[in-house]
Amino acid sequence: MPHLSRRITSLNDGGSDGWEVFYRARQMIAAGTPVTELTIGEHDIRTDPSILDAMDRAAKAGHTGYAMVPGIAPLRAEVAQRITDRTGTPTTSDNILITPGGQAALFAAHIALLQPGETALYIDPYYATYPGTIRAASGIAVAVPTRARDAFYPDAEQIRAAARQHGAKTLLINTPNNPTGTVYPPEILQAIAQVCIEEDLWLISDEVYDTQIWEGAHLSPRSLPGMAERTFVVGSMSKSHAMTGSRIGWICAPEAAIPALIDLATVTTYGVPGYIQDAALYALQQGAPLEDTVAAPFKRRRALALDILSKQDTVTAIPSQGAMYVMLDIRKTGLSGRAFAESLLDAHHIATMPGESFGTSSAGHLRVALTVDDDALAQALTTLCHHAESLIP
Repeated sequence: MPHLSRRITSLNDGGSDGWEVFYRARQMIAAGTPVTELTIGEHDIRTDPSILDAMDRAAKAGHTGYAMVPGIAPLRAEVAQRITDRTGTPTTSDNILITPGGQAALFAAHIALLQPGETALYIDPYYATYPGTIRAASGIAVAVPTRARDAFYPDAEQIRAAARQHGAKTLLINTPNNPTGTVYPPEILQAIAQVCIEEDLWLISDEVYDTQIWEGAHLSPRSLPGMAERTFVVGSMSKSHAMTGSRIGWICAPEAAIPALIDLATVTTYGVPGYIQDAALYALQQGAPLEDTVAAPFKRRRALALDILSKQDTVTAIPSQGAMYVMLDIRKTGLSGRAFAESLLDAHHIATMPGESFGTSSAGHLRVALTVDDDALAQALTTLCHHAESLIP
């Protein structure tokens, strides 16, 4: 019998995909057990009705056939203008490919930049799909660790050492960060940029949370000197506009790379449905007010979470500067993040993501998604803290 390719059977490198607690929580819900889900980054307030109306109008007007593979011209132009306005870096439609969400953009970027067997670096903790995405592109995935006591900020010299040790070709970073909620400050991004230039690395910058900043400011590394020509930026409508299921995002890349990315899209995704692109265009044209409305619940809930956590000293929060999560240190309980998450689910029907789902650096932590209403979140976090206290001898 023929065998599946090693490329596809090794996506998880023989280990876990990190989603076991989530899967078990969903099984409990399917069996009729109520569970408070604080797992995935899925907005509880869904896509704005005006965006859905725009999608409906476009579909009924007939934009249901094949759309242009690179993306419709008005949307590419709108994304380019958004990037220019937000980063100060001149950007045109020729720098933009519309993709079926940020995940497709991550895959395309690594396919474009890696030869089979070349090494791709990424920062640990990481979004759960990162190493599998690199392996799917026939790359060798190498994590660069960070430390909780440093708020999980990356160290540029560790990146340099890893690049030299492994002969790396690319580096993937994510700020604002999922899972930690950290926002990399300018001095760290400048140091990373310097390493990329000196070690001749391509930088893939995942910026899908760029509208969810609670402290500091977002700096796109593409805007730093010498970086526009070596940076691929991944963007998405999923988090900024609560359009997760619409599957629409983009790559912003050097102009010379876009034709090759279009060739890849032609033989893989064949573009994004036109009516979804029309809806995304409408959404972007609403500007910051709509993005601020989508972000507001997470800013409010982050403050609520930090207030609850401040009233005890068993569970501590990593500084939460952006995104829709808080990362909690539960090491005082003596349990791993996985063991604590399992016990919390069993005892109180509250589902969280173990830190180990996102790498070794966040072992002994939990990622809590701020994706339920304020009252439910407050109750769940209070219960979580009491549960942690009960585990200390």
